[in-house]
Order: sequence, then C-alpha cells, then structure tokens
Amino acid sequence: MTPSGTSSSPSPLSALPTVENNPRTGNFGALVRIFLGRTKELKISTECQDQLFIWQAHNALFMIRCLLKVFIREMTEEELHLQFSYQERAPGTCDAGSEDLLEELMCNLVHLVVEVPLLDITYSILFEAVTTMLVLLSYQLFHKDILRDGLIYQYLMKGRCLSLTSRLVKTLLYNFIRQEKCPPPATHIFEQHSEGGGLFYGLASGVASGLWSVFTLGGAGSKPGLDQEQNPLPLSNQSLLLLLVLANLTDGPNGCPNPYRQAVTCFKNTQDTSSIPTEQHHTFQINFNSLYTALCDQQRSDQATLLLYTLLHQNTNMRTYMLSRTDMENLVMPILEILYHVEDRNSHHVYMALIILLILTEDDTFNRSIHEVVLKNITWYSERSLTEISLGSLLILVVIRTIQFNMTRTRDKYLHTNCLAALANMSAQFRCLHQYAAQRIISLFALLSKKHNKVLEQATQSLRGTQGGDDSSVLPDYAQDLNVIEEVIRMMLEIINSCLSNSLHHNPNLVYALLYKRELFEQFRTHPSFQDIMQNLDTVIGFFSQRLEIAGTDLSVERVQEVIMKGAQALPKERLKKFPELKFKYVEEDQPEDFFIPYVWSLVFNSGVGLHWSPTGIELFSMDSG
Repeated sequence: MTPSGTSSSPSPLSALPTVENNPRTGNFGALVRIFLGRTKELKISTECQDQLFIWQAHNALFMIRCLLKVFIREMTEEELHLQFSYQERAPGTCDAGSEDLLEELMCNLVHLVVEVPLLDITYSILFEAVTTMLVLLSYQLFHKDILRDGLIYQYLMKGRCLSLTSRLVKTLLYNFIRQEKCPPPATHIFEQHSEGGGLFYGLASGVASGLWSVFTLGGAGSKPGLDQEQNPLPLSNQSLLLLLVLANLTDGPNGCPNPYRQAVTCFKNTQDTSSIPTEQHHTFQINFNSLYTALCDQQRSDQATLLLYTLLHQNTNMRTYMLSRTDMENLVMPILEILYHVEDRNSHHVYMALIILLILTEDDTFNRSIHEVVLKNITWYSERSLTEISLGSLLILVVIRTIQFNMTRTRDKYLHTNCLAALANMSAQFRCLHQYAAQRIISLFALLSKKHNKVLEQATQSLRGTQGGDDSSVLPDYAQDLNVIEEVIRMMLEIINSCLSNSLHHNPNLVYALLYKRELFEQFRTHPSFQDIMQNLDTVIGFFSQRLEIAGTDLSVERVQEVIMKGAQALPKERLKKFPELKFKYVEEDQPEDFFIPYVWSLVFNSGVGLHWSPTGIELFSMDSG
C-alpha cells in the first residue's frame, strides 16, 4: 500500500545506482586495472591507428589522475596505497604476495611515455601520462619540509622504474625540444555509424569526446581556452616541469644519488663518438643542436631558464658545447631581455638569468667573443636608441641597469653581488666599449658616490643628535649601510682598474668618460679603503689630463678622442700597479634543494597545464613567491 496521492513508481534519478569508492569497494583499483589492461596494447593500437582504443585508455587515465589529485590532497601515502592494495581475505588466510598496483601504475606510465611514439592520436594520452606522474609526485606541495623518502619516491629511485631513468629523461627532453602544438580534437573518430555501434558506443564516444573537451579547454575551474592560449605547447611544458621535478628530487637518505639528476648532468651529444665511461650511470646521447635551439627559443618561461641554468651548471658536455657556439647572441639576448624587464619578472627568474650570465662570464673566450658580435637596432632597449652596439657593451648596459634598479627598489645584496661578479669577470676583456656603456659605468659610480655621501651625512647628523642622550641604536644601521656601499664602490673601482690595466688601448671611450667625470674620484683618493686601487686611476687621469693640456684648449670631441687614442699607445704599462686578476665563480649554497624544490613546485603550481590546485593546503611555498 502507498499513501494516498503518491506514486509507487521510482523517479528516474532514484533508479540510478550510487557509486561509492573506498578501499573495500575496490572501485578505484578496478579502474586502475582497466587502464593497465589497455596500456599493454597501446603501442600496437598506435601502429594500427586504433584511435578509439587509445581514447578509452586516455579517458581511464584522465579519471585516475583527477581522483589521485583529490586523494593526495586528503590522504597520507599509506592511505593512498590502501586504495590500490586492499584485498578482502577470509579469516585465517594470508597475503600470497599480491602485485603492488601503485608501483605497477607508475611503471606503466613511464613505459607509456618512453615507448609510445608522439603522434596526433597519441598526444593526449602522452600528455595525460606525464601529468599523472606530476600529480603522483605532488605530495611535496602539501608539506613545508622537503620530502626525502616515501613510497612514490622509493618506486622512482629504487624500483622497477629505475632501469628506465635515462630513457625517461631523454624522452622528456625531446618532448621539450620538439615543441609540438596540441592537435585539434579529432571528432570524426567518435561519429555514430549508421550500422552497428548502438547505444553503448554512443555513450562511450560521448564520454570520450567530453573528456577531450575538458583537456583542450584546460579542465574544470578554468576559463575556457585559457590554458591553451597561455600554453599552446602543453606536452612540451608539462614534460619540462616533470623533468625539473625529477632532477631536483633529493638524494636518497643513505647517500644514494638521484638517478634522474645523474642522467641530466652526464648526457652527451649524438655527434660525440667517444665512448661513454663505464662508471657513468644513466647516461645517453641527444642532439645538442636541437636542444640549444629550443633553449634559445623558450627563455621567456621560468622553467626553460631553470633548465638552461641546470645544464650550464651541472652538465659539462652541454656547457662546453654552448660556449663553443658562434651564435651565442641567440642565447644571451633572451637572458638580457629577462633582466631588462626586471620589473615584470619574479625574483627567482631574474636570479636564474643573472646566474646564467655569471657562469658564462667565467669563460674568457666568451668574454672576448661577445665584444666581436655587433648587433643592430635593439628594439626592446628603450632608454636610448642603439642602432649598433656589441653584445658585450649591451650586456654591460643591462647588468648596470639591473644594479641601479636594485639600488632604488629591492636593495637585495645577493643581486648586487652577482651583477658585480659578472662585470668583474668580464672587465679584463672589455673591448671597444660603446660610448654609452662607458658613460653608464661612470654614471653608476657617480650614483654610488652620491649615496655614500648621503649615508655619511646622515650618520654624522645622528651622531650629533645622540651626543646628549643615550640612544645610539641608529648608528650601527648607518655603519652597516656605509659598509655595504663602500664594498660596492670598491668593486666598481676594481672593475674600472681591471679594464685600464689590461685593455686601456682598446677602450678610449672609457678613458674619455673617466676624464669627463674625474672630480668624482677625488674624494676617494685619500680614503683608507680605496687608496691602493686609486693609484692606478690617478696615474691614468693625470697622464691623459697632461696630454690634453699640451694639446690646447677648446678641443673638439674628435680631437680629444684622437689625443686619448695616441696617449693609450704611449702610456707605459709598468706605471700601473698590478692587482690580482678579478675572477668570481658561481657556487651553489649548501642544501640547494631548500631553494630549488619550492621554486620548481611553484612553477608546476602556476604554469602546469590543466592542474588547478586550490591554494588552500599548499605548505611548500607562500602564494606570492611564484
């Protein structure tokens, strides 16, 4: 019997079963097994152009990835493992060594990435495999401390995945190199045929095309088309992010080195015919020319700049190759643009660009060759029209501009130090400096001199103001500021001196700028911190001033330059005091992972395609650090 006025027929919604998942239901494990079953045939399906089979595997993996993203945010690794491993057993029975489904999934993902060729029909599943691996590693996002162990870590470092290390790194690099665009949705593969197929085929194709829409539009929660507009190369981008995450995993707790970092740091050029030393693990060969070209093209992104830094700093084969190129401007110019637009870049990107320059300037051949490359019409340099300038002079201009920006805005001592170190490394090899570059060197010194006098005056006034009282706490601050400024002034004097001592006859424009602003240097002549280095500058200023006096008054610019050119040949080198060569080498700080792991994951968080983590719960970095 039913109450009066009600129907006994169930509603359409109540007829649908409720799907639940927990370790006991095994629904998630069943979904994983469906995907694993599909992956065994993927290579054959690709060869046979069986697109429907590939899409079924893709859809299963897409759902797995979405669920994993939720699980990892809400569960510990042990609880996650239960989703894969729970089995109902009768009382009194024991586990007879069942498979580890989580490790099986990881190994299949790696196999998929390295073995399935990149074609239009496989693009989406390769992207999904790379993205799922990123999600599996994303536990780090939800921990403030650097993770140095764990199940997933062990699978990658010691498990069955280990034997595929070099192939995985090589494939990810080639995905970055190829820069393949995301193919348009191939809707024809899901069309309903008039014969056969039926309702089930229609439902399956609807799911497939629906998930493809989510993929191409960037996933739930994003603006339609946003990911595709900002990241037209999703597989390339995601592969690079995964490569950086793997390369920056910590070494094992027992000192076992990270195999992915080993692979990144020792691969060789395909054109290198020398045999690979047997003690080198996980090494492989790759086309250096293709990699160099991709690096030059992609420096607008943080992750490409970070890869360039990693290769320059850690892979001696790649560094040697880059420094031997005759088209270094293709690599250096994008780096200079990053520094020039410092206001628009995050601080980490600026640091990486600057350190790349510092590493390059450690090489004397680089420092000489950049002055031989002549550039025409630098459109992005807006302070002054540069119709013709050497790459070396442009580099000096951009680094000096970065120092000046830092002095007025961020006041970051680390940035100052690295900028000055790069200039110091180059200084002995300065050649034919552009007159504007020479002026900016002296202008920077003028700015430092002015700042020095201001702080000195403030310190003096504070001292007078506190003589009658007992509050002298402000004085140490002024003393510290004065010390920092004097260190920078000393370095600038050493840079100018290095150029004059080693290549004065190559740089008449610097001598001209020095003479034009000679009064700037008078106050430092008797200063105890600068007396020794000022001897050479005094010698040069005095020598050329005397020759100009002999030449007469009211001299034209051309006549002054002529006097300088002749004087540069006549000045005896022995009159200049010898100082140690200025050379600085970049060295990573202790425990670099404390910087690089949060940085890499901030890049994944901010620029991963289709990965939209909520800021809530992110512990590894602050939301304004990206």
